[in-house]
Order: sequence, then C-alpha cells, then structure tokens
Amino acid sequence: MEKKKDIAIIGGGIVGLAHALIAARSGLSVVLFERSPQAAGASIRNFGMIWPIGQAPGVVHQRALRTRDIWADIAPAAGIWHQPTGSLHLAYAEDEMAVLSEFTQLAPSLGYDVELLDAQAVRNRSAAVRPDALRGGLWSASEACVDPRQAIAQLPHFLAREYGVELCFSTPVHALDLPNVYTPSTTWRVERAIVCSGVDFESLYPSVYKSSGLTRCKLQMMRTVPQPDAWQLGPMLAAGLTLRHYAAFKQCASLAPYAARVSRENPAFDQWGIHVMASQNGLGEITIGDSHEYDWHPDPFDKPEIDRLVMEYLQSFLAAPTFRIAQRWSGLYAKHPTDADFVAAPAPGVRIVNGVGGAGMSTSFGLAEEVFASWV
Repeated sequence: MEKKKDIAIIGGGIVGLAHALIAARSGLSVVLFERSPQAAGASIRNFGMIWPIGQAPGVVHQRALRTRDIWADIAPAAGIWHQPTGSLHLAYAEDEMAVLSEFTQLAPSLGYDVELLDAQAVRNRSAAVRPDALRGGLWSASEACVDPRQAIAQLPHFLAREYGVELCFSTPVHALDLPNVYTPSTTWRVERAIVCSGVDFESLYPSVYKSSGLTRCKLQMMRTVPQPDAWQLGPMLAAGLTLRHYAAFKQCASLAPYAARVSRENPAFDQWGIHVMASQNGLGEITIGDSHEYDWHPDPFDKPEIDRLVMEYLQSFLAAPTFRIAQRWSGLYAKHPTDADFVAAPAPGVRIVNGVGGAGMSTSFGLAEEVFASWV
C-alpha cells in the first residue's frame, strides 16, 4: 500500500515534533514517524526547562526566545502544564558573584534582560534558596518550565487534532529514497523529509553521522516525590557550577579564574561534567541534575558517586521540604563539540536536523523555523 504527504518527519522527540508543527503551520501535509510507541529518549529525560538565559548570544539566544514564545502559544491549546517561572543563578562565593556582576554589565549589549540581586533580593524572589553565605544572584524572567513527559505525550495528539498531522508510532523508517519512504508495512511518497533521529546514528545515513563530529552525551538525573503541603520552588534554580556549563557566560573574563578554582578544589566535577540545577513540575516534583559523559558509546551503567555529588551540591543552595528521591534515570543526547546544532542535506529533498545537545526543549521550535526559512 502506498500513501502520500508533502513531508515526512522521522523522529517523535521534541526536534521532530517542532519540525512537524512548523511544517504544518506552513501549509504542508505532514506524516510523523516514531519507531517507538512514544518518544522515550532525551526529550522526556530532562528538566523541562525552556532556558534562553544559558544560550550563546546572537542567533541561538534569539532562537531560544522564539521557542519560548511558541511554547507559551501552544501549551494551553495542547493541555500542557506550562509555567513562566523565570530563573535564578545563585552566588555563594566572591568569584561566583564576580561572574554574575560582569555578565549583568555585558547583558544589554548581548541581548539578555537580567538583574543582579543582593542576598536579600534573592530571598524575596525565592524562599527555597538557602540563605547561609549567600552573596547574591542573577534574575532572569525569560525562562519557563513544562513537564517533558506530559509535553512529549500530548504534543503529537495536538498536532494531529489541530493540523491534521498523521501519526505513525511504532513505525521505524528503514530507508529513504525520495519520493519513497520505506516502513515495514507501507511505502509512503513525499516531496521532502526531515530526519530527527536523536542518538540513533546508525539507522539512516550512518556515514553522514560518522563524519558529522557529533557524539553522544550521557547524563544522570533524579526526581523527588511531590513536595508536601503544595510547597513551591518558584524560579528555577542554578548555582555557580552552571556558569561553567552554558555558552552565555563564556563572554565573561571572570569565568576563567572561577572555573580554575572549581577544577582545583573539586576535580570530580570536571571528571563527570557536573553542574546542578532544579526545576519543579506541575505535580510538585523537583527534577534534579545533572552530569555529562561524552563518548560515541558511553558507559551504560550509572554511577552512585555522581548522584551523591549532585545531591550534596544541590543541598548547598536549595532548602526543600523533602529530598526523598522517587526516580533516577540516565539519558543520552547527541552533541556537537562546537556547534549548537547539526543540519545536513544528505540527499535531494532531505534534511538531517540534530545535535541540539541538552537544549532541545529550549531551541527546537526556533530552529525548525530557521530550517524551513532557509530551505528554498
């Protein structure tokens, strides 16, 4: 049996869903293929943070702001919990405060809207912050949060209901030879196709992935039980280690001496790529993480030492009613060592879109708009 659509999207994670949305909004008829009953990779194994503040200044930061706006537009219509929480980066040492102060001075020229707060102002923003030795923090209103498990489950049905996207779950794509898309039961005919295959580098265009520079990143994360008595985290929280992780702060000359001190005093943070953040979903659970191990084939076994380091650091800045862990997991995402995304054209009418790293929830909708705008 043969079926027809204008475009095929291969992959039902957030990158694939974003491209399906933008394609459908452009008036194209869309079929979405996902080899599993539901996407279960990096797109549900994350904080749910929509995080413009961390993205590199310029194109990627603007991409994240655009993605944030699209989330705000579609989440209510899709029945997805969505909270514009904002974010706080906390400083408990002078060199951390120096980075936040320098970033605040640079921010207007780089396109960020932030405010440097003293310790009391931080406490006014969030009662969840530990006050002991707190020097201050960086407030940004641009961040929002979703529950990734709910969002990835409900977005496909929203796309089908509102835009007529045809959903083909539990349907692997074995080969592409446009106009033909080959699945186990059906050959589809399409004019274009976008491959959003996450860490599956082997099924489609393996030679392209092999030479792409992409690698896999393994992370470890945790989630608490729902906090008692409807306790609220408020703004999503990060602390000094996060300044070393995100591209936005690389503009700061004061970052290097701070990073050197951390490496000297806590080499395990470097060994396992640890920085620590916290978000809270609509169920009251706090999502905690994470670590970063880069390898084409990462070690499949989790390390209790990583969870211990993350929890110890978390409790140095977060005062939650309970830290009882309900779930632990590891995840994998595709990461390029220098670029914020990987877009390739392996065949006429085909695009590969991948390599958004840990920023899929933060940048995918904006990236999808850029891909279609440049695909003449």
